[in-house]
Amino acid sequence: MISIIYDRGSLLIRGLYYIPFTIYDPRVKALRAEPIYYKDIIEYLKRSRLNFEDKVFEDLPFPYISLNLKLRDYQREALEAWKKANRRGVIVLPTGAGKTLIGIKAIEEVKKPSLIVVPTIDLLNQWKDKLEELLDLEIGIIGGGEFKIKPITVCTYDSAYIKAELLGNKFYLLIFDECHHLASLGYRQIAEISAAPYRLGLTATLEREDGLHLDIPKLIGGKVYELKPSDLAGKYLAEYEIKRIKLELLPDEEEEYEKNWKIYTDYLNKKGLNMKGIEDFKRFLMVASKDREGREALLARNRALKIALNSRAKLEKLKEILKEKDDKTIIFTQHNELVHRISKEFLIPFITHKTSKEERREILKGFREGRYLRIVTSKVLDEGVDVPDASLGIILSGTGSSREFVQRLGRLLRPKGDKKALLIEIVSKGTKEVEFSRKRKRILDAPTRTISS
Repeated sequence: MISIIYDRGSLLIRGLYYIPFTIYDPRVKALRAEPIYYKDIIEYLKRSRLNFEDKVFEDLPFPYISLNLKLRDYQREALEAWKKANRRGVIVLPTGAGKTLIGIKAIEEVKKPSLIVVPTIDLLNQWKDKLEELLDLEIGIIGGGEFKIKPITVCTYDSAYIKAELLGNKFYLLIFDECHHLASLGYRQIAEISAAPYRLGLTATLEREDGLHLDIPKLIGGKVYELKPSDLAGKYLAEYEIKRIKLELLPDEEEEYEKNWKIYTDYLNKKGLNMKGIEDFKRFLMVASKDREGREALLARNRALKIALNSRAKLEKLKEILKEKDDKTIIFTQHNELVHRISKEFLIPFITHKTSKEERREILKGFREGRYLRIVTSKVLDEGVDVPDASLGIILSGTGSSREFVQRLGRLLRPKGDKKALLIEIVSKGTKEVEFSRKRKRILDAPTRTISS
């Protein structure tokens, strides 16, 4: 009799000499396979009309659930697309478009034990609260010092990675929120060691700068549905405008920028290096690490970028904008140093990765209640934090990451009646930052109004 069991992070198949997706393990005289191939192996055995005993899953008793939840048209379309793809695949929707509700409806659809994997404790708590509100069930938690498995469990990526072997045969459905994280070389083991036949990825932007998102189809399934912010603006999300303001560096800043950038580009030319993407930059780092001149070129590049990203002219323009507008505003920067300068000069509360959980909660509560009209932050509010509504965003500095840009735009897109959201980018003219701005907007089809001053 053919049997399949889950054995310490792999599948063990007895009673056969060979089937696809397996290798022979002479130690146990049986076939082994990565659990990610469980669904494929079961389908192969059924097609081959072979009788087998499936002992892979430790079935958790799943409660009856029935959601009185009406999805929006596009949410229904997304869920249907996922179902048609054999309940595997990625749904790409903007921040604020209700990806969580689609995930919960997927759990209702499968009616089997389900694990939701999230990148932050904030998101873990948001999912837990929403699930408890809609399902009136006790929800399992793995992460933040808690370990409690239930038929529906929410887990951080870090905890799921550490406990991958233990969790691999307990859940039939895996939901990966912010699923671009899964492609990293460590986290992907969560998907590889799991036998879950059903998988759903949720994200606002699937692409990664390192190109590892190309591995997502193997781990979860391909992209089954996608909408951009412009597709939902006006009806489900706020109408928005993107405005780019290009500023001249101050004379002393321009001189220092040009001097440092020349050191960097001269080194590239000397070594025959052409910077077109992340792989080229990795090659530069490898070459630069081997000689003193290369290390100086890297330092010069960093100094030049810091000048462009943190120009004093930007603070003058910020002062001008804040005088003109009294909208609820989030100011985004790349570096904590600029966050602190803005907070001190304009008396604006700030949030960085060093801000305590209690202080961050208090600042966001004050922003939500209107006690604070503005907050300034580095990258910590880009993802996985429930940020109160704002209608004005000001990007003083950032990277070329499309994901970062879409997350920042998403902070402004919750509907506010007829009020139009405005995202202002302030970039230093004639510097690498202009290219960053162009790169990060490449996946959006919304026009950008550019103003030079």
